[in-house]
Amino acid sequence: MHDLVAITALGGSEPQVDTVGGVTCREVPAVALASVASRMGQEASASKALAKLIGAPTPDVGQHAGETITAFWAGPDQWMIEAPFETHEDLADQVKSAMGDTASVTEQTDGWTRFDLNGDQIPAVLELLCMLDLRKFDAGCVARCSIHHVGCFVLCRSPESCSVYGPRSSAGSLHHAIVAAMRSAL
Repeated sequence: MHDLVAITALGGSEPQVDTVGGVTCREVPAVALASVASRMGQEASASKALAKLIGAPTPDVGQHAGETITAFWAGPDQWMIEAPFETHEDLADQVKSAMGDTASVTEQTDGWTRFDLNGDQIPAVLELLCMLDLRKFDAGCVARCSIHHVGCFVLCRSPESCSVYGPRSSAGSLHHAIVAAMRSAL
C-alpha cells in the first residue's frame, strides 16, 4: 500500500506564508476550479445558468462575482469557477450539471495555484509585478496579465485583498516574483 501525502504547489505540507512590511502573501491550496466556455449559439442560456449557479449576475469583462461558488471572466463567453475544495471537491461535475448542454466544462483544480495578497500596500507590490491600471482596479475587478513571464489572473477582492492565479507548474517562479516585489516595494 502506498502512503501518499498531499503537498502544496510549492512542495510543502502546509501552505507557504510570507509577510513583508504590511503585506502578507499566502499560498491557498484549498480551492476547487473549473473552466466554463459557452457553446456556439448557447451564450445567453449559458450566462443564465451560470448566474443561477453563483447566485449573482454573470461576471462581465474584467469582473468576478458570486458568494460560495464564484466566477471570474476569463475571455469572451468564458469563465473560471472557484469554490472551497473542502465542500466542492467535485466542482467540475457540479458546474457541468448546472450548465447542461449550454457550455463545455473542464476540471482545472490541479492546473492552477493561488496566492492571496493581504495588506494596505498591495498596489505598491502589484505595480512592480504587472501592468495593471491600479486606479481602476477596484473590488470585483479581475485582469489577465503576465507576471514574471507567466500568464496569470489577478482578482481584486477588496482594497486590501487580491488573489493571483498562475499555472501550478510555475508556482515557484510566481511565488519568487511576488516575494521579490514585496521586498522591493516595502
